[in-house]
Amino acid sequence: MLKELIMLDNQTQIVMNISTSEPVELLDFVGMFSSLASQYERTIGASNSDLDADARIYVSEIRPGSIEAVLIPTLGVIITHMDQLQIIEQFIRTYGTRLMVYFGAGGRDPEANRSDLQDLLNGVAAIANDPNGNATIEAVSFEDGNRNVRASIQFDTKQARTALKEIEAHRRELERVDQADRERVLMYFQRSDRGDATVGKRSGERVVIETISGQDHPLIYASQLAEDRIKDEIRNSDGNIYHKGFVVDVNIQTRSGKVVAYAVTDVHQIIDMDADD
Repeated sequence: MLKELIMLDNQTQIVMNISTSEPVELLDFVGMFSSLASQYERTIGASNSDLDADARIYVSEIRPGSIEAVLIPTLGVIITHMDQLQIIEQFIRTYGTRLMVYFGAGGRDPEANRSDLQDLLNGVAAIANDPNGNATIEAVSFEDGNRNVRASIQFDTKQARTALKEIEAHRRELERVDQADRERVLMYFQRSDRGDATVGKRSGERVVIETISGQDHPLIYASQLAEDRIKDEIRNSDGNIYHKGFVVDVNIQTRSGKVVAYAVTDVHQIIDMDADD
């Protein structure tokens, strides 16, 4: 039944082929599907509010070193085959254009928000994490028994790794609060906590930034990326967190002219400090 569905005439599909030299991490594999499904819904919804996008995913075949999957895109309203063909073809072109921006150093999609960037990260992670991988994503139609590729995206490990780096950089830029009061200052902990913190609120942790004040003050994580990096160091580092310094950008929170908290907007570097200092 699945084969009949996949080969059905007058149907447009999204076909993804992933070729890797090593087994694909399950979360990375699923991430490629979730990336497409999420961007499909966003793109269709943005272009036509009358269309309710819903991607149904079928895996047609799995071969050693290569995975081919077929996504059957559906819409919430009845439209002609030609309209569906144009919608799916345009989606692949849009998705491909958005992704390819990040294949070059400094590439940025000015319309991308944080959710878009997370989708794009998911879309390249499986290939970026493989030594010699590549992926092809196609809009395919079947007419009179003929398979026609209407639009396609292709990328390899090198491009995926560049995209991963540039997308992460773009995320950091979006996560940053307005221009920090102080940039690249050394911060160290007086009290730390392994638990998660709420971004934008006092964490219960206390830190010292001697170039601002010799006293310790409450720490606020002003961005999710800042919290993720610092918490990873607290939870997973072999060293003593109290012997580490964090080179950070901060906004200084004050009351009546006195420092009451530090809001960390970005983490540039983590260094080991002499325990005797």
